Amino acid sequence: MNPTNPTPALGRFVVPEIVSTHFHFKAGDAVADFGAGTGFYLRILSDMVGTTGRVFACEIQRQLVEKLSDTVRLQGLSNITPLWCDLEESGGIKLRNGVLDGAIMVNTFFQIDDKGACLRELRRVLRTGGTFQLIDWTESFGGLGPQPLQVVTKAAATDYFESAGFLLEREYPAGDHHYGLAFRAV
Repeated sequence: MNPTNPTPALGRFVVPEIVSTHFHFKAGDAVADFGAGTGFYLRILSDMVGTTGRVFACEIQRQLVEKLSDTVRLQGLSNITPLWCDLEESGGIKLRNGVLDGAIMVNTFFQIDDKGACLRELRRVLRTGGTFQLIDWTESFGGLGPQPLQVVTKAAATDYFESAGFLLEREYPAGDHHYGLAFRAV
């Protein structure tokens, strides 16, 4: 790294503190992180929705749900609930219909096999007017991220979401190798 340019030589990747400024979640919101992984966005989302809000950290890998539970407990993040979820199954997200005000999915959409089923399930739990933030890879980059045939382009992602009851509202910068798209549930 160059001290005058803190950007690594490989380029700038998704920085949660930067991309989250585009989420526009507020105190009292109920939001979910689909594909929460190890909890990269837990603290940020917790702070955004405040003590009156709720964050659901949704993950399909059970060992990661356990790790998320430990992180939540150790960091005292009482407004976060880790959940095991299967996004590709009807009812696989253990939340009521229309309960979420917003949601994020970061570096996960390319991994979904049945994107149509996933989006129907995501739309089910997001209230009409709620926002969905999608951040995913623009390319297969230097052995990181998806294989070239797994990359979901911005245009393809938009088509998937719009066919499932979402409207693209805006695009935002998400790093040199990612796109950020904000959808609204209609």
